Amino acid sequence: MDTARGNRLGEFRGLAGPYWALRPVRGGPEWEAEPREVRLAGPMERLRAEIARRNALSSEGRP
Repeated sequence: MDTARGNRLGEFRGLAGPYWALRPVRGGPEWEAEPREVRLAGPMERLRAEIARRNALSSEGRP
């Protein structure tokens, strides 16, 4: 959760210099975040993100 961007949820993709590269769970462009402004998502936040991802895939006709 990127707290500097309103608790935006992103998957950790790697390092980008001193920053962390994060990517939206449903896909999209990566962004860089200050490590000190990132926190782990809670269980409900992770569940909501996984449901949203699966719904997006389903609407595209993918399993």
